[in-house]
Amino acid sequence: MSFWNLSTLKLETFRPGILSKAEFGQDLVMVCMEIEEEKEDRGHIHTFDQCGIVLDGQIEMYIGEERKLLMPNESYFIPAGVPHGWKTLDKSVKLLDISLKESK
Repeated sequence: MSFWNLSTLKLETFRPGILSKAEFGQDLVMVCMEIEEEKEDRGHIHTFDQCGIVLDGQIEMYIGEERKLLMPNESYFIPAGVPHGWKTLDKSVKLLDISLKESK
């Protein structure tokens, strides 16, 4: 069990340009991440649902055929099996993301 204060949460390197902190439960994963400016994920697919909220910055995200520029306090929901990706702009972005754990 864990409590987070998002304003003081220590993030660690996940991969180049992305810092994160993850909490793994039996069925869920909660991740706070900060992505550097001008980074991009051109697309991928998960076997599980995923959702989140933008805490700071702006991120251009696509889910299936829909594309949107998300601002702070805006959220997203990605159904399992739907292609999605993102691109940060001229400022880093901070997200809180929640998903089901991938089935083995």
